[in-house]
Amino acid sequence: MSRPFIEAFFDAPTNTISYLVGDPATRTAAVIDPVLDFDIASGTADTASAERILDFARDHDWRIAMVLETHAHADHLSAAPFIKAHTGSWIGIGAHIRDVQKIFRPVFAMDDLKTDGSDFDRLFNDGDRFAIGTLEVEVLHVPGHTPADIAYRIGDVAFVGDTLFMPDYGTARADFPGASARTLYRSIRRLLALPDATRLFLCHDYKAPGRDEYRWETTVGEQRRASVHVHDGVSEDEFVAMREARDAGLAVPKLLLPAIQVNIRAGRFQPAESNGVSYLRIPVKWKTD
Repeated sequence: MSRPFIEAFFDAPTNTISYLVGDPATRTAAVIDPVLDFDIASGTADTASAERILDFARDHDWRIAMVLETHAHADHLSAAPFIKAHTGSWIGIGAHIRDVQKIFRPVFAMDDLKTDGSDFDRLFNDGDRFAIGTLEVEVLHVPGHTPADIAYRIGDVAFVGDTLFMPDYGTARADFPGASARTLYRSIRRLLALPDATRLFLCHDYKAPGRDEYRWETTVGEQRRASVHVHDGVSEDEFVAMREARDAGLAVPKLLLPAIQVNIRAGRFQPAESNGVSYLRIPVKWKTD
């Protein structure tokens, strides 16, 4: 099997890394976690970040055949429909997106939302395998951050979404509806049971204090030795206590409300109204004593 070609695209406003992953033998590629630029203050959406990926693919003769989401993101909107419209690719995500849809349908009173995952073209279960050209991809269900998180493993490479951050920054939060710090620990230990040389590609980096550059590639061995949250020797109970205490002080992601509404529909907005504008919902809760 060929080793995958990997090109990373960093989105500074959301600290998100998207990837083009290609099979050199067939020039077939996948895009992982593409970002739709969205300014919440003005309600303006833009496709510049996704266009960078398409331009790169065109200039380097890559044929994008699929868009792979690691989960329904809460910190950025997905550009999957834009990539699909311009390439004819299909959109895939973990099958437990159904659980996420069921959780958030009543939150946003989205009565028209289908909760069978059919907004996506393909739903992956743990252990499923598919191909990017001649590259075999294995799906690993790694819940905890959300119920639907999955990692994509290609030989000695794995794209792990929000499950892990760089060793000096730690791990993803586990306080969203349906999330679990205990489940997250078990998912991380599953990833860290892969061979030490396995290269891990992350979905975010926030530059830990003392580090001057962004990084999004690490290894299983590096995580096991140096992760500030889950290095070897950290017990499940220790991790859960740390993670829950840390999460209690975290702010809500700035794009949480628009991101969830859009991303559980595979990146699609509600149909435009008669004035040609699409709208998002903001649940309003009155503060009580």
